[in-house]
Amino acid sequence: MKHPNPAFRDRVLFRISEREHPRVGTRYKVWPLLEFSWAVDDHLLGVTHVLRGKDLVMEDEMEKAIWDYLDVQRRPEFIHYGFLFFKEIDLSKSKLARDIREGRLAGVDDPRTWSIQSLQRRGISPQALRTFVLSFGMSLTDVEVSADNLYAENRKVIDASANRFFFVPDPVTIEVEGLPPIWDVEAPVHPDFPDRGHRRFEVSSTIQVPRTDYLAFRREEVRLKDFCNVVLDERARFTGREVKEVPKIQWVSGGSPTRVLMPDGTLVEGLAESNLSAAAIHDVVQFERFGFVRLDARDGQMTTAYFAHR
Repeated sequence: MKHPNPAFRDRVLFRISEREHPRVGTRYKVWPLLEFSWAVDDHLLGVTHVLRGKDLVMEDEMEKAIWDYLDVQRRPEFIHYGFLFFKEIDLSKSKLARDIREGRLAGVDDPRTWSIQSLQRRGISPQALRTFVLSFGMSLTDVEVSADNLYAENRKVIDASANRFFFVPDPVTIEVEGLPPIWDVEAPVHPDFPDRGHRRFEVSSTIQVPRTDYLAFRREEVRLKDFCNVVLDERARFTGREVKEVPKIQWVSGGSPTRVLMPDGTLVEGLAESNLSAAAIHDVVQFERFGFVRLDARDGQMTTAYFAHR
C-alpha cells in the first residue's frame, strides 16, 4: 500500500468464492485472478518473451513484484506495441459481446464482429493476416489503416486459387429477341490459368441480369460477358457475338439461388451459374464483377456465401 505509484496499490490477485465449482466442487474458496495466473504461467511454461499492448505496462510491474515474492530468477523479456485501428470499423469488444449476448449479432463469427473467426469465415487467409500485421512492426506508435490494406494482402494470396463464377444479384429477367440457335457458351475457369479448362453454360433467350446494370444501361448496347451483345431492355435485341467496346455485364440463364452475407450483416440475394454446384463448401471463389466470397453452406438448392472483399 506504500507503493509510490497509486495505481499499483489496488491490484487484485485473488478472490474468495464459496460457490460450488463444476469440476472441484467446494474444495477451494480462494481463486487466483488473471494477473497472478499470468505470473505463475509465464514462469512454469518457460515463456521467454511477453508481448503486450502499451496499455498493459502496469501488468509488467505486477508480474515482477509477484516473481520477487516467489523468488523467481529466470524471467521473460517484456515487449510492448501500439494499437492497430481500422478507420472504418468500431472494434469495441465489450459492445460486440453485449450485441452477441442480446441477439443483435449472430455470434462471434458474425462478419460485423471483425473477430479472427469472422475473418476466417469470410475467406481472409491466415497468411494474409499475418503479413498485414507484421508489416507494421513492433512500434509503440498507434497505427490507423484502411481495411483495404488487409484486403490487398489477401487478394495476393487467394487470387490465383479462386475460380471464377457468374453471380447476378437482385436479378431482372429479360427476353433476347433475334437470338440465333446457340445451345451453350463457355468461359474460362480462371483467365490466368487456361489449363484449368472452361465452364459451360446452357443458354436460352430468357436471361437474368443484375438490376443495377439493367437500370444503368437500359436501351443501350451491352455485352453479356462471354456470350453476346444486346440492346438491353425487357425485350432485348440481339446485335451479334463479336467483342465490342461496350459495357460488359454479368448474366445467367436460369441459375441457382445464392445469397451473400456482407460485412455489414446485410444479405445480397441473387442467382449464380449452375457450375457453382461443383465448388466445395469452404472454397474461396470470385464472383466476377462482384467480389471474392467464401462458400459457407448449402441448404437444398440455396448456396450461402460470406463476402470477403472486391
